[in-house]
Amino acid sequence: MQPPPASDRPNTDAMPVVTLDFQTAHSSNDADTFVPSTDQCCAWVAEVLARHQISAAELTIRSVDTEESQMLNATYRGKDKPTNVLSFPFDADIPLPVRLLGDLVICVPVMTDEAIQQGKSVIDHWAHLIVHGTLHLLGYDHIDEEEADHMERLEIEILAQFDIADPYHKERSTSHE
Repeated sequence: MQPPPASDRPNTDAMPVVTLDFQTAHSSNDADTFVPSTDQCCAWVAEVLARHQISAAELTIRSVDTEESQMLNATYRGKDKPTNVLSFPFDADIPLPVRLLGDLVICVPVMTDEAIQQGKSVIDHWAHLIVHGTLHLLGYDHIDEEEADHMERLEIEILAQFDIADPYHKERSTSHE
């Protein structure tokens, strides 16, 4: 699926307005469990929107445990295992006064384990998954190699705006050995 064309952002340097409903539905048994602030999440999403000339949008980000992630992944993707991020784009057949992007579901235990295994900071991995998921909400996909390369390049460019290193760097270097 190709992303929608750049649409409603006037020619201005103002950052897009992001309305975010952040839902915490994971257990916090671990005092070290990190969850980014709403402002951080909004900044990451706003950078994605700015690249697509979208002036304002709303979305939900829900942080969950493995059980909820596994149930949603099995129900909607036919994969009976938890996953790091799920994207549920909102699609309306009628015009709305606000652009509703949809929902992102982040599995905190999976995301945290990945960050540790990949040698990344947890906050950088949060940023990557939110940028990645927001691109999915805008219609990007990584089913074929050309689309995957384009999506990865966008993610790298967006994350660089926050001084976050290429999240695919290690994967690329190890895949060529």
